[in-house]
Amino acid sequence: MPSSKQEWQSHDLKPKAGRKLALLAEEELVFALPLIFRLIPIEETKKRKDWFVSFDTEQQQLTHYLALAKLLTQLTKKRRAAQGISNELLTANTCLNQYFSDHGWRMVRKELSQIKKRKKKSHIELSNDLIFRLKAYISLKQLDSFDQAIDNLLSESEAHLNELE
Repeated sequence: MPSSKQEWQSHDLKPKAGRKLALLAEEELVFALPLIFRLIPIEETKKRKDWFVSFDTEQQQLTHYLALAKLLTQLTKKRRAAQGISNELLTANTCLNQYFSDHGWRMVRKELSQIKKRKKKSHIELSNDLIFRLKAYISLKQLDSFDQAIDNLLSESEAHLNELE
């Protein structure tokens, strides 16, 4: 998937330092869409007023919300159908930029970063006996982590199976 990042267009004064905020990239959608759908309903915007652009009327806000929700739904359907989504993503990003405040989008990016970090790691439960044996193996093989130990054991096992064939 090509990653052409669209930049956030600031509502307030552009920050003089720090990293530029990016809008959504195609590879982030699987993590980002559930978060965005959770944040954009009118009831949620009332809880975090500083996260969203203030509209002149409730009708304006409702119109923006409905348009954004429709775009995000289309984007979700096309992504699942493995169709090209670059045009829809550009349009959705423009709408997101008009809906969220600078502070709000910074918070969305922060939460998205946390979600991506959590998705990279898995936690499994092991008995104390296995932990003790893995630590002994790490020490014996002079490895740095449980990941390396397990990877090493799996590689050795695969090599052994290949020899038997």
